[in-house]
Amino acid sequence: MSEYAGERIAKVIARAGVCSRREAERLIEEARVKLNGRTLTSAAVNVTAGDEIRIDGKLLPRKDEARLWRYHKPAGLVVSHRDPQGRPTVFDKLGEQLPRVVSVGRLDINTEGLLLLTNDGGLARFLELPATGWIRRYRVRAYGKVDDAALSRIAKGVEIDGLSYGPVEARIDQAKGDNVWLTVAIREGKNREVKKLCEHLGLAVNRLIRVGFGPFVLGELPRGGVDEVPPKIFREQLGPKFRESHADRRR
Repeated sequence: MSEYAGERIAKVIARAGVCSRREAERLIEEARVKLNGRTLTSAAVNVTAGDEIRIDGKLLPRKDEARLWRYHKPAGLVVSHRDPQGRPTVFDKLGEQLPRVVSVGRLDINTEGLLLLTNDGGLARFLELPATGWIRRYRVRAYGKVDDAALSRIAKGVEIDGLSYGPVEARIDQAKGDNVWLTVAIREGKNREVKKLCEHLGLAVNRLIRVGFGPFVLGELPRGGVDEVPPKIFREQLGPKFRESHADRRR
């Protein structure tokens, strides 16, 4: 079986590291994609390895081996390739330091810390899946007071405004004046989850730093710094399920 057999064109474009699948569908709708010289207007097309795909006249590159980077995201950057409000983005800041990459999940504009980046859309989706079960760890500075008894009430999960949140590991690191520093660990990574959990406890978050995503940690990586995770290390950490899924693609 060829590496592209039976796959929709938008998925193939995303896997080549050009853009996300959704962005690929948008490019097709804008008639910017050609398949074997024919302009496409629908993404409902399957392609094979023998097909020629061009975007804005440029030949689609063959998929590189999956790569993964750690990035220490500063506050004030949007995790998006383009922002309708014109705010600075992570990818603007990185410029030409990396090839075309996508983020593994997102961080809010004011959230700092570890953001994983990859040239492989399939890898990004795999790491984002709740089934992967990787813990996201955060350091949180919040205004207000909290005690161990309050933290124990969210340890097994909690429902907030009709939305269920899974088990939460939280501990108090330091309380000083009107602020408290916490370490919080979650598995699901729902939208604004840590902030909503803190608000549920009567706390107002004023600084949020992600320090770990599964086995990958922020460590001493400086703010704005980026470095590549050696392929051997991240493949060992991902386990056989991911390796098997990628092996299937190359048969």
